[in-house]
Amino acid sequence: MSDLGRRVEARRTHLGLSREDVAARTGSTLGYIDLLEEQLPSPGIEFLVRLANALETTIQDLTGYSADLAPGRARAAHHARMAEIDEAECWALLGDHGVGRVAVVEDDRPEIFPVNYQVVGGEILFMTAEDTPLTRAAASGAAIAFEEDHVDEAFSQGWNVLLVGPVRKVSDQATAQALREAVYSRPWAGDERDSLVVLSPRRVTGRRVLVQGAPGTSPAPEI
Repeated sequence: MSDLGRRVEARRTHLGLSREDVAARTGSTLGYIDLLEEQLPSPGIEFLVRLANALETTIQDLTGYSADLAPGRARAAHHARMAEIDEAECWALLGDHGVGRVAVVEDDRPEIFPVNYQVVGGEILFMTAEDTPLTRAAASGAAIAFEEDHVDEAFSQGWNVLLVGPVRKVSDQATAQALREAVYSRPWAGDERDSLVVLSPRRVTGRRVLVQGAPGTSPAPEI
């Protein structure tokens, strides 16, 4: 599978689309989408434009051009507004797994670092190493903050979800094994990160930056 194929498959899966769905959205055939994900390294620019639109992303993201760039480099949009996200939609945006950030206060110093997460029964599960700020917070039952966000560079809009609550370490072996089996992906960082820590959120909030006329918003008024 080419780099493009991997990114297409990942984005398609994130949106909950089948290959047939992508074929219909791009005006292509299932066979061509199969070829694109499995073998074809470089389709023509016209099809790339249709593909990016179908997957609600940009050509830069699909081709990996922006892989090492910090998000949010685009200019702020005109007519932007902030909107609160209710708790049900916050959970929907988190999905069942992904990568977010946790904030932990240790020795009166805040530390923020990225983590893979899994949603399990209204709680957030992390796998981490035995001696980390996160496991030490869990040992004391301290409260932490967990955040995930998404930036739509093409339209200068996005969302963020924030969960705050105490964390605990899972010590029961049977429970720990069941949770490990529920995890979609082990930590990307590797290195024997087998300690299970669970966040029980007491507060779930979210916000969107919306831009008039962008996807998901009302069209801009005619002038």
